[in-house]
Amino acid sequence: MIGKIRNALKKRKVKLFLIFLLCSATAWFISQLSETYTDNATFDLQFTNIPENYLLGKASREEVNLRVRAGGFQFLRFNLLKNKKVVVDLAQVQKGDTGFFIPAATYRAQIEKQLPGSMALLEMDNEPIYFDFLELGTKVIPVRPRILLNLAQNYLLDGELVVEPNIITIKGPLREIDTITEARTEELNLTDLTSDFSRGADIQIFPDLKNTTFSTTHVILKGRVARFSEKVLKVPVKVVNLPKGTEIRTFPNQVSIVVKAKIDVLKDITDADFQVIADYSSIKDSSSSILQLSIGKRPNNVQHVSLNEEQVEYIIRRE
Repeated sequence: MIGKIRNALKKRKVKLFLIFLLCSATAWFISQLSETYTDNATFDLQFTNIPENYLLGKASREEVNLRVRAGGFQFLRFNLLKNKKVVVDLAQVQKGDTGFFIPAATYRAQIEKQLPGSMALLEMDNEPIYFDFLELGTKVIPVRPRILLNLAQNYLLDGELVVEPNIITIKGPLREIDTITEARTEELNLTDLTSDFSRGADIQIFPDLKNTTFSTTHVILKGRVARFSEKVLKVPVKVVNLPKGTEIRTFPNQVSIVVKAKIDVLKDITDADFQVIADYSSIKDSSSSILQLSIGKRPNNVQHVSLNEEQVEYIIRRE
């Protein structure tokens, strides 16, 4: 029984000792934190108010080393911060012979205003910060679609391919956008089309345009698809640029053309709607008896016209 009492007293003494030790350590720690200290601190630099029409390419430094004085509690809180940064306002940037810069005294004053009231700035790097600014420009350029249309048999594209929007605005450093004349879409492949279509396509952005922005990076490609048929017509050959006093006769004097259009258009088409031209001034060899043919007049609502014969023979008679 006496042994148990002794053990209990020993354990109680140990606990009391530990409690007093902890209290003493806490008091000492608080006392130390209440003192004022001088130490080095590193801050990341964040730049704002970049001059209009310029883009910040790079700065001569991205962090600043300071020697500061503060209380222990302030240093404790400071060391717990993950991102230690100060903001440098570039509205006060200056331009010298070697480019843009901000003097050390200017950004020191800005940094001092951002430090906690209990922290004093004692020393810092006494060097200006130099900046590489990229002059910005704006361009309006057309969008060129890269689309492969594979229409089903007996179908054709009715009208022009529509791009929405068909022009875009780009903004970026002049060195990047000076040579850009158009924006191209990513490749789009549409097969076996039998009906109207509307597809989205992304603008192709090249890696060297990392500082250029686009008013949009996505466009819509639209097209109308219609079923078509063919019609063969006989059209007279018309000779143009014939010298005065010269008569000519072609063999044959009519040629066949193949017209492709929508069925409702074909039913109203006649040979009078077309013209086949033979240009006499295109003859280079006076001994030749051949004239090349081309399509002259044709209706706008016809999708395709081709010649079955591309040349004719001729004879001339001069008065």
